[in-house]
Amino acid sequence: MSMMICAEKPGGPEVLDWREADAVIPNSHEVLIRQTKIGLNFLDIYMTSGTYPFPKDELFIPGCEAAGEVLECGNDVSSLKTGDRVAYVLPGGAYREERVVPAEKLVKLPDSISDEVAAASMLKGMTVEYLVNRSAHLNSGDIVLFHAAAGGVGLIAGQWLQSMGVTVIGTVGSSEKEELARSSGYDHVINYSKDDFVDAVMEITNGKGVKVVYDSVGQATYPDSLRCLQRFGLFVSFGQSSGLINNFKVSDLAGNGSLYTQRPTLFDYISTVADLADVSGHLFNMLSAGKVKLFINQRFPLADAAMAFKQLTERKTTGITIFETGK
Repeated sequence: MSMMICAEKPGGPEVLDWREADAVIPNSHEVLIRQTKIGLNFLDIYMTSGTYPFPKDELFIPGCEAAGEVLECGNDVSSLKTGDRVAYVLPGGAYREERVVPAEKLVKLPDSISDEVAAASMLKGMTVEYLVNRSAHLNSGDIVLFHAAAGGVGLIAGQWLQSMGVTVIGTVGSSEKEELARSSGYDHVINYSKDDFVDAVMEITNGKGVKVVYDSVGQATYPDSLRCLQRFGLFVSFGQSSGLINNFKVSDLAGNGSLYTQRPTLFDYISTVADLADVSGHLFNMLSAGKVKLFINQRFPLADAAMAFKQLTERKTTGITIFETGK
C-alpha cells in the first residue's frame, strides 16, 4: 500500500488529505520511484491555494521536488536501472510515497549527494543557479539585494553569491533571522520590520543602488524594490510569498532609471535533458565542494503536510523544510 497527500479543492492547509494512492505502473519511457525525501516549497502552497490554476474534476497532489530509489524501469529506459538513487523537480505530484516519473526528468544522484540533500535543494538550489548564472550576468564586486535572505532559497543564494565575490545585501523580517542570514554569506542584513530597506540600501551603497534586486516576496516589497536599483538595474521577481504584485506599470521602469525586469520560472531553464543536466550539475558541484551548505531546519512526516503548510505560511520556519516518508 502506498499513501499520498492530496486535495479535492483549492484552499489552505485544511484541504490536504492523507489517503491511499492508486497503484502505479511505469510505461516504456517511465520509472517507478520509491520516494524517501520530499521538499516543501512556497510553490506547493501557491498551487494548492489556487493562486496557480487548480485542476478541475480531479485530485491535486502537491509537491515539486523529491528524491528516492528506482524500483522499476520501463522497457525503453536505458539511462537508469533498479536501485539507482534519483531526484527530480516537476510542477506538482510529489507528495506521495511512490511515483512514476518520465526518465528524462530524473537526475541520477552522485554518491556525494544524499537523498535528503537532493530533496532539500533540487528546486531551491537550481533556482539559485539560474538566478545568479542565467537571469543576471554578475561579476566580482557587483552589489545585489536579495529579499527573504533567511528563507530556503535565500540561504543558498547568499553562499553562492559570496563564492562569486558579489557583495550581498539581504532583508529579513525578524531579529532571529538576522544572524542566520549573516552566517550564510550576506555582507549586510536589513531587518525590514525595524528599518526602511530602501534607505538602508542607499546608505550601504553610498546612494548608488544595487545592480540586481532578487524579489520572491511580491506585493509587500513592490515598488520599493525598484527604488533600490541603480540606473539600468535588473529587477528579478521570482515569487510572491506576500501576494501577487497588482500595481505594476511599465512606466515604473522608466521612472526609476530605465530598468529591466524579469519574471522567470525554473521549469523554462530545465526544459531539456541537456539543460537539466547542466543546471543540476552546477548545483551538485557547489554542494560537493562545500561552497553551499544547506540549513534543513524542519522535518515532518509526509502525513503532517498540513502542519508544515501552516508553519510556512505563518513564517515560523527558517531555511529548508523536508518531508520524510519513512520508506
